[in-house]
Amino acid sequence: MPPPAVFHPDSLAIEADDAEEPETGPLRRCLVTRERLPKEVMLRFVLSPDRELVPDLNARLPGRGMWLSARADVIERAATRGAFAKAARGSVHVPPDLRARIETGLHGRVRDLVGLARRAGQAVSGWQAALEWLQAGRAALLVQASDGSAAERARLVGLRQVPAVTPLTGAELGALFGRDRAVHVAVAPGRLALAIAAEAARLAGVAAAAASKGGAPTGGVPPAPP
Repeated sequence: MPPPAVFHPDSLAIEADDAEEPETGPLRRCLVTRERLPKEVMLRFVLSPDRELVPDLNARLPGRGMWLSARADVIERAATRGAFAKAARGSVHVPPDLRARIETGLHGRVRDLVGLARRAGQAVSGWQAALEWLQAGRAALLVQASDGSAAERARLVGLRQVPAVTPLTGAELGALFGRDRAVHVAVAPGRLALAIAAEAARLAGVAAAAASKGGAPTGGVPPAPP
């Protein structure tokens, strides 16, 4: 069995009452930064019966949750400096590929949400279709291919003040719309647009380490709630 995470005494200012804080209300406190933020923009973790740390990306698993800001550096600090063990008041096995697991899970959630929007008739793909929705005021969010032309993406975004995110590749977007490739997807106002934007923002924060090493950005700024 891998050794449990060990708390480093000078690493974090974690208060002893973290494990007792109830999961009520719209805000949660990050174990590392101590900020209270909306739970929708944070990451929840629980312990399995054998005390392995499990990312709960949907925030629905049973057990007392431990919360982090959705940032690569925060995940790294929590994983290597004993934040989870301190909050859980006991040994915790932190998977060595924790950040990669979270990134993979969030990537899948974004992909599923965009696919759901397409099936619900709340998303269209292609330059012309997205342009028509923008001009008609029917788009609340643009989901654009992370590997698409930056100039082309910017040109469409510049037509209207609509937030844009880039969590998926052109091939991934195309597969959701029955095409080889798609660069522009417009999403109608509503809960799906808000959910896609929120998950794309979480993904962008978690994947920031890869982006800083030359990878493509994977997210953007979510739209304001209606």
